[in-house]
Amino acid sequence: MDRRDVDDLLAFCAVARERSFTKAAARLGVSQSALSHAIRGLETRLGLRLLNRTTRSVAPTEMGERLLRTVAPRLDEIDTELAALVALREKPSGTIRITAGEHAANAVLWPALAKLLPDHPDIKVEIVVDYGLTDIVAERYDAGVRAGEQVAKDMVAVRIGPDLRTAVVAAPAYLARHGIPKKPQDLTQHQCINLRLPTYGGVYVWEFEKAGREIKVRVEGQLVFNNIALRLDAALRGFGLAYLPEDRALPHLADGRLVRVLADWCPPYAGYHLYYPSRKHPMPAFALVVDALRYRG
Repeated sequence: MDRRDVDDLLAFCAVARERSFTKAAARLGVSQSALSHAIRGLETRLGLRLLNRTTRSVAPTEMGERLLRTVAPRLDEIDTELAALVALREKPSGTIRITAGEHAANAVLWPALAKLLPDHPDIKVEIVVDYGLTDIVAERYDAGVRAGEQVAKDMVAVRIGPDLRTAVVAAPAYLARHGIPKKPQDLTQHQCINLRLPTYGGVYVWEFEKAGREIKVRVEGQLVFNNIALRLDAALRGFGLAYLPEDRALPHLADGRLVRVLADWCPPYAGYHLYYPSRKHPMPAFALVVDALRYRG
């Protein structure tokens, strides 16, 4: 179909319905001469006369009536659907899929979304907890969450949380029996509660830094877990030292159930960032979620 036909069909339907070039031109916001030119062009291309014109009236011919009955409802459907799409811009909807580590999901993502979603029932969010550095494009995620240092350079990154810090902790009873490590290397003489991460190909090596000096220590112990809750519980029960996100340890440090060690070897590091591929026009629901997560501290 000739692209001109769409505009000219709209012009024809307006005139045929209004039975007036003057009224149709006012409704469409064009001049009467432009409207007349459009309809003459459509009639020429079709080889049909669509309107009978007199000095006093305008009326569709038999072919014009047929065209009005068949085409006008379809044009109305298109106009209705476009209006619905515009409405979606005003009322965000759709499903947002995000991959994140356990701590990020619990500490940052869920608290922010729990506040946002009650006011936007048409937005659905799927959070997949995954320690791996997932390819969000290949796996069809809208976004991922990782610490700032882990975000790929070709992604848009939005900071969604404060700086993070790790805490090495143990129950007082454990430290009373085994002593307090003074430096990271001392950990090799202790029972440590390990973490298995797929991104590291096995058991995570504990990382420390002080005055620009970085040290990695491969620790040993009876227990290996792949989540935070079990490592925290094992530390509370006296099974050894645990390497945990600081915020998860703080309540237990405050009530004395845990004791912190090597604090001077655990400086802050870049907090969580939401990352996603560059988009010129992200869907409204996604833009709303990004804004709700954005860190403003």
